[in-house]
Amino acid sequence: MRHIIKFFDYLEDRVRSKLSHYPIPYAIIGGVGVVLFWRGIWDAADWIGMSWQMSLLVSFVILLTTGLFVSFFVGEDIILTGLNRQKKLEERTEEEIKTERDDIDELKSDIKEIKHILKEFNKTIEAKK
Repeated sequence: MRHIIKFFDYLEDRVRSKLSHYPIPYAIIGGVGVVLFWRGIWDAADWIGMSWQMSLLVSFVILLTTGLFVSFFVGEDIILTGLNRQKKLEERTEEEIKTERDDIDELKSDIKEIKHILKEFNKTIEAKK
């Protein structure tokens, strides 16, 4: 069983890396997969005679239990921006996005400088030994 999981994990990584270069075909293939999956679930529910009420109840319990209900229907980004009192990316101005990008670049530069200082410090310690 572990070999099968490992194989599909490897296959998924390879296919995803190839398809990520072609977003439109990737979206079409993904859309077909999702629609066929839900069609299969729908037919299975009909086959066992599940009513719409039972279907709603079971799906609600599954989605709440797995934590997917809110993230799927609302989206994690919307929740996080609301908690942090931030604007959604679509609502930000170009200037705000540029400022944020500049801040990130500055942090990266600071981290590189700290790395350099630590390397020099390590060299000094090693030389004293």
